[in-house]
Amino acid sequence: MDGSEETQARFDAPGLYASESRATGSTRVLVRAPVSLSRLASPSPPISPSPISPFPSASGHGAAATEPRKCGGSDVPPSALGELTEAPLFFPLSALLLVSSSEDNYFRCESIVRNWADSSSERGIKDDELTLKDILFFLHVPRTGGRTYFHCFLRKIYTSAQECPRSYDKLRFDPRKPNCRLVVTHDDYSLMSKLPKDMTSMVTILRDPVDRVFSTYEFSVEVAARFLVHPNLTSVALMSRRIRPKSRAVSTLDIWPWKYLVPWMREDLFARRNARELGRLRKTEEFSNPYDMEDMVMPLHEFINDPIAHDIIHNGATFQVAGLTNNSYAVESHHVRSCVRKHPELGHFVLEVAKHRLDHMLYVGLTEEHRKSATMFAKLVGAQVLSQSEALNSTFKQETSNQTEPSSSFSDSEADGLNQIEGSTNNQNDSEVPSSTHVEPARENMTVGRLMEIYETCISSLRKTQATRRTFSLKRVAPANFSKKARLTVPPTILQQIQYLNSLDVELYKHAQNIFIRQEKHIMQSAEIFIQPEDLQTAACGGSYGCPPWKSLLVIALLAIVVLITLFVSTRRRTNKVKK
Repeated sequence: MDGSEETQARFDAPGLYASESRATGSTRVLVRAPVSLSRLASPSPPISPSPISPFPSASGHGAAATEPRKCGGSDVPPSALGELTEAPLFFPLSALLLVSSSEDNYFRCESIVRNWADSSSERGIKDDELTLKDILFFLHVPRTGGRTYFHCFLRKIYTSAQECPRSYDKLRFDPRKPNCRLVVTHDDYSLMSKLPKDMTSMVTILRDPVDRVFSTYEFSVEVAARFLVHPNLTSVALMSRRIRPKSRAVSTLDIWPWKYLVPWMREDLFARRNARELGRLRKTEEFSNPYDMEDMVMPLHEFINDPIAHDIIHNGATFQVAGLTNNSYAVESHHVRSCVRKHPELGHFVLEVAKHRLDHMLYVGLTEEHRKSATMFAKLVGAQVLSQSEALNSTFKQETSNQTEPSSSFSDSEADGLNQIEGSTNNQNDSEVPSSTHVEPARENMTVGRLMEIYETCISSLRKTQATRRTFSLKRVAPANFSKKARLTVPPTILQQIQYLNSLDVELYKHAQNIFIRQEKHIMQSAEIFIQPEDLQTAACGGSYGCPPWKSLLVIALLAIVVLITLFVSTRRRTNKVKK
């Protein structure tokens, strides 16, 4: 395709990449099969491309004339020997044109990326950045633990009436709904274009890039494996058409990036299963590394090197915070992403925009600092939401609308259908995010300490449900059983490659760690604002959330003992002095 044409690339379907030329209106579609069975059975050697010669081919000169002759160590057609005198002019001219075209492309890309960065950057930090505004936008970077915050924090302090409908599904997102105060989404920062910026506060959580890639791979396999109960993909499609119209929840397959990753992985799992049944795959003799079992699942090294992974996963957090994913609302997002892929050195512009946007967020959490992040979220965000709720107490009364309003939490409706077909007792509560029909705590008497108690109970239950479901799903691809311990078996070269492919995310995560430290200092300096009286009692209880009466009595008893011991020692010292 001519470099001067404006192109628009997109994923129209899993494994299908379409390149559309706006200049000609034509479309080239490249269909990439998820698995080559012959390749899996017996990998063929790479095919060397035929060399392209700048010389014209000989024809009509007989056999002798067509035989190449050695000239300077190269095979040169005899008909071209007479033109060798022009070669010194031809080659430099071609090289100059090639270099000039490459430079033009680079400078064009640099201009595109620089202009986007200049229009996107926000200078300085406003005084009210740490003050909660009318709308809370939770930018959920996939596989960072955001589902637990949504279900165990936000749904405890916001009513369903205040939640913007279908937050996880941008096709049905409607910020104009009355009382819309909470947006939770996998969409990128560009969604801010649909929200009143001066009335919106944003929060997010980031994760170590290597762990996030591992988790993305594992979750893609986990969800895709649930469909292996079907004999083939045709059966899956028929089931989906039957189940989805009946479900009111947003499916995982509706949500970026899973709407691309899960079907891609699902097709791959079915292809590998078919290959095993036909005896075209060599069975894995050793099960030491579950991330490299090509007879069962796509190996991790294949996953990270696939074009889909390059387009969606690598540096995904940076591009999501910058608003440049392949799911972006921004018109220029494709051109910027394309230029950064062609010229990685331009990535620093995107990184700087993402850093500035993190600086302007109300809260930035870290998956690896789970306990600290949760406590900080409760004190920095939860406390302000509760404070607002006191001012608007009438809107925070216990509501029954949760039973009738469509849920914006996403669930694996197709996968739930699979469980029902199998006779499983799993219900909606076993979905990826449990339904909103649970009994909500009364918000009138909610405090930060009470919120943390609820969070601890909720996350414990949620983790058990997720672990059960994960175990059930991965049985279908056993012995490819993923775990933190199993990750240690992955060769260091693969880990280094993941770091290299996610170099922007590595730098953004370091920046997030610095922001996290600043947030801690801010909370400590503003303790009188964010720490409520019951939190002082919590601190006296050794850091547990909430202090039962028996613990309070125990603390008082211990203090009394310390006082008595101090008095006893002091009395003995006075007595000894008198005797002397």
